[in-house]
Amino acid sequence: MFKRIISITTILLTLTVVSCKDDVLPKPSSYLRLDYPEANYVNFENNCPFSFEMNEDAIIKGEKNCGFAITYPKMKATIYLTYKPVNGDIEKLLKDAQKLTYEHVIKADDILEQPYLNPDKKVYGMFYQVDGNAATNSQFYVTDSTKHFITGSVYFYAKPNFDSVMPAASYIKNDMQRLMETLKWK
Repeated sequence: MFKRIISITTILLTLTVVSCKDDVLPKPSSYLRLDYPEANYVNFENNCPFSFEMNEDAIIKGEKNCGFAITYPKMKATIYLTYKPVNGDIEKLLKDAQKLTYEHVIKADDILEQPYLNPDKKVYGMFYQVDGNAATNSQFYVTDSTKHFITGSVYFYAKPNFDSVMPAASYIKNDMQRLMETLKWK
């Protein structure tokens, strides 16, 4: 009986010592810390009926009918600008711009609207910040109400995951707001 107790005690003691090891766990996944340089802005002007300031680190490519693609290769993102002349159809253009934004309501957690008014330059518009895993995080439109209408949207070349693109989205959002604030009609 005594041998049996010693054997059981020895086995229990051995199991206790062996089982007290720390389990090896893989590191949890995380996101890179992304720091971007301070933005420097340059004036962009061509034959189109408007000009604006843009980040000098971005690359601008002309599309058709005074539309542009402003790319950020390091962030894998592009701002798409579309220009349309106003031909008595300002209400339709406004509805289309708002519809484009609110198509993202399915994936968006929230859509914040920020009106923009600059009566001195005759630039009026709306900036939309789309929070959540939507395809675009920022959109805007600007107009003079009589001749010109511009829409802008940013898209990332990655699966929408707001947490991972948030630093880049915030950086580009500032560039989009700067574009709106410096836009001038010719």
